[in-house]
Amino acid sequence: MLLKLITYYHGIDIPELPGTNVFYSKEMFQVYEALPGYAPILIVAYDAMKPIAKILTVVRKCSRLIPPSFINQYEIYGTGEYFDEDIDSEYLFSKMLEYITSIGTKESFLTEFRNLENPLFGYKAFRENKYFPVNWLRVRNSFHNTSDLLQKVSVSRRRQIKKGYANGAKVSVANKLEEIQLFSKMIKRNYSYNIRKHFPCIEFFDYFDEKAVHSKMSKIFIVKYKDKIIGGSVIIFSEKNAYLLFSGGIRKTHKKLYPGVLAIWEALKFANNEGYEHLEYMDVGLPFKKHGYRDFVLRFGGQQKSSRRWFRFKWSFLNNFLVRIYT
Repeated sequence: MLLKLITYYHGIDIPELPGTNVFYSKEMFQVYEALPGYAPILIVAYDAMKPIAKILTVVRKCSRLIPPSFINQYEIYGTGEYFDEDIDSEYLFSKMLEYITSIGTKESFLTEFRNLENPLFGYKAFRENKYFPVNWLRVRNSFHNTSDLLQKVSVSRRRQIKKGYANGAKVSVANKLEEIQLFSKMIKRNYSYNIRKHFPCIEFFDYFDEKAVHSKMSKIFIVKYKDKIIGGSVIIFSEKNAYLLFSGGIRKTHKKLYPGVLAIWEALKFANNEGYEHLEYMDVGLPFKKHGYRDFVLRFGGQQKSSRRWFRFKWSFLNNFLVRIYT
């Protein structure tokens, strides 16, 4: 096998590639490429001229009030997508990880791998490249053998869903750019810092609509009351699963309408009706720390399972210290 790794920094240069995972797609690359503060890098492994694997890394610039004031962070969802069953995927990942680490330690303060489908995949490669694991939790709703989705929801949540609709809340799919812009401003103001430490810029939703919604790899649901947007959610589809990226609502002034509850409920119903196997909630937190959002989504009938994230810091002394602690 003549293995060659090619790095793409611009969406216009990316050729047609196989694969169905949205997190490594050209459309997702272009969403990040259009946003200020983000720089996507697509790494494709070739056997001669044949693409056999790919993985998308996203460089995110973080601004802090304390030194270092400006740092770059590498974020990678999963461990890549592989197209040749005859080639060892663990071997391919180890080569791509070695390359990501070599450029990541030069350009970023922290490299993070999250949302691993198989927590054991690549374990040896991560250790050899001096990454350390942190236990994490994933929460997802399963739609297997679901005759009545509402029966899986807690009694209190069912009551809130019924009250929200009865009190005049309405939910629809956002189809107009104006609606998406109003939704993005609303959720930016009302999004909890405890759910996701970094919230993307408002333009994220505009570009997300252009590249993702129109290509049918995502939906944005909006909750309205008297023509005012009071809540909403964003889901993205990849292969047999749906992922809830963001959800929220104006709770203080519209408490009896339960906009945050309805936003998730409509996303669940849509994913179930479209035949997806699971809906996963992103960023539900550490297993040893109480997390209000995790408790909130579990009442929709979701199940939690243990997972891990892998981290590597640029500073060797700090990284080596954490490696000793966590491994």
